[in-house]
Amino acid sequence: MQLHKDWSIPAVAAGFVAVLISYSGPLAIFFQAAQSAEISTAMMTSWVWAISIGAGVSGILLSLWLKVPVVTAWSAPGTALLVTLFPGLSLGEAVGAYLTAAAIILVVGVTGSFDRIVQAIPPGIASAMMAGILFQFGVGVFLSLESVPALAIGMVIAYLAFKRLNPRYSLILLLIVGVVLAVVLEGANLRGVSIRLAQPHFIAPEWTWNATLSLAIPLVLVSLTGQFLPGMAILRTSGYNTPAKPIVTLTSLTSLATAFFGGITTVVAAITAAICTSKEAHEDPDKRYVAGVANGVFYLVGGTFAGTIVLLFTSLPGEFVAILAGLALIGAITSNVSAFAAQKDHLEASVITFIATASGISFLGLGSAFWGVVVGALAYQLLHRPFTRPWRRAARAGSEKQQ
Repeated sequence: MQLHKDWSIPAVAAGFVAVLISYSGPLAIFFQAAQSAEISTAMMTSWVWAISIGAGVSGILLSLWLKVPVVTAWSAPGTALLVTLFPGLSLGEAVGAYLTAAAIILVVGVTGSFDRIVQAIPPGIASAMMAGILFQFGVGVFLSLESVPALAIGMVIAYLAFKRLNPRYSLILLLIVGVVLAVVLEGANLRGVSIRLAQPHFIAPEWTWNATLSLAIPLVLVSLTGQFLPGMAILRTSGYNTPAKPIVTLTSLTSLATAFFGGITTVVAAITAAICTSKEAHEDPDKRYVAGVANGVFYLVGGTFAGTIVLLFTSLPGEFVAILAGLALIGAITSNVSAFAAQKDHLEASVITFIATASGISFLGLGSAFWGVVVGALAYQLLHRPFTRPWRRAARAGSEKQQ
């Protein structure tokens, strides 16, 4: 078997580190969403099981099939969007929105229209919406100073130190130090943490226009522009000219299956993908797919013991999760702000999108991400698109017809 021949310790280690980083940072956002929804520990375990199994299965299948280190995960920006919508949104409505988003992305994958759709979305508008969604998490770090000043200051200092000394493993180190600080400074009790297997819980979907417009459509946009686009870019800059069609198609099929258990959209990873596609995973690019397979296997292990992961996070102060999530997203906030600021030709529309999304408004039952895109797209059309009067268009058309 080729996998047995290509197996290497660095590739397996790269897959393991990528999973640790996902569980150290992006998973904290998921727990914050779960706390906003006020769901039970059992349902939270089902969520973690679903996103882990979805990432594990899709990553293993794609890496083995394409012989490319395809690293998949759950949509971190989409999870951040959930925090702004719960508890106004029910679990059934969230699942209905997951299914709608997965179906739309499946159509995009099957038709091979990924590149055309992404090109149709003004890049500054997409980046500004993501920056607006993530911005409040960064603010949450400093709001925590009011209730747990010692923990917040300690974690911020640790984050800066690890970013300077060892940026690649900074989130893992921050998680460890944060847990220690939570125990020492806030009296967190970890005695209840034990080995516990996951028990998936089925959630009946419910479709509403509110959930479709506030969650499903923004989820499609952030998944395509914030996850699939940079994820595919990382693969291609690493020398893998893999078509997007099979990857988008398979991950969306996975999303359809895991949605019923609380799993948000499965997407191509961006940040952790760089670990498995680099030379550190293997000198030979043709053998780095093993890192993608290993990454998937470790996700399956994490999903199996999702109960233990949930017990750990629920034993820690709620502010700890908020601080960890906010610090873990600083890099994403920075990259998205830089991305929309670089689009000078429609910068004002992008800033309007950012402000509207970051405001957190809810108008007519629809969330700020939806209104951010609507207002930003309107501003883009009015401020930055060439304006031609109707009679001039008619005259031009008549002139071309005569020619």
